[in-house]
Amino acid sequence: MLPAPLTMSDVSAPMIEIFSSIQGEGMLVGLRQVFLRFHGCNLRCLYCDTVTPEAPLQCQMEGTPGRRDFIAVANPVPLSRLTTLFAGWQRGWPGIHHSISLTGGEPLLLHELLREWLPLLKTYLPIYLETNGVLHAELASVIADLQHIGMDIKLPSTSGCTDLWAHHRQFLAIAAQKKVFVKAVINAATEDWEIIKAAEIVAAVDKDIPLILQPVTGRTGTIDLSPIKMLELQEVACRYLNEVRVIPQTHKLMGQL
Repeated sequence: MLPAPLTMSDVSAPMIEIFSSIQGEGMLVGLRQVFLRFHGCNLRCLYCDTVTPEAPLQCQMEGTPGRRDFIAVANPVPLSRLTTLFAGWQRGWPGIHHSISLTGGEPLLLHELLREWLPLLKTYLPIYLETNGVLHAELASVIADLQHIGMDIKLPSTSGCTDLWAHHRQFLAIAAQKKVFVKAVINAATEDWEIIKAAEIVAAVDKDIPLILQPVTGRTGTIDLSPIKMLELQEVACRYLNEVRVIPQTHKLMGQL
């Protein structure tokens, strides 16, 4: 039996888009997910393709899963609107979705709201958090309702962010309570010491946590990183960890959102 839409006091969030697509990154690549893209981030990575300084007045919400028949919904979006949508998708297209992806932006900026949303959302599908891996206290406040975590480690060469190592270390120690993998975006400028530092952070928590090296991927699927460089960076990480994969942003190769 499907859960009923929320009837108690409703809570709302500023969102950019809500849609169904194939996960293109990390350990869940290839699986179908419901994507909830939240507005706002505490970092400004050089490669980011979802920078929106101000919350949009409207959120783009897909009507039929995967068909891109978007309608504009006023922001902030109430939870009851989502549960009504999900209930319809579950009835009409049962079994197609693996999980709900919380993405952004940085969803943990809305951790107080997520504490109210997640207990209900997880009754529809497992919850997968995509995060920049910095807000460790905020993660601790919601981790009980998460099933999967895809955590970034921000390398200075690709993100432009520096001095986040200690934050990443604290974050991963908490995230390891759940199914977690770590992702590091790489390009031609990435140096061995960055990969060593990232791998050491992961290994200090658990050598079996997967590390995904993700080459910066253009909108048409182009990758500005030589095949040999990819292998060399993977070899460096494999000195410290038991599972190191190289996976580009495959949704761009497939023309998916």
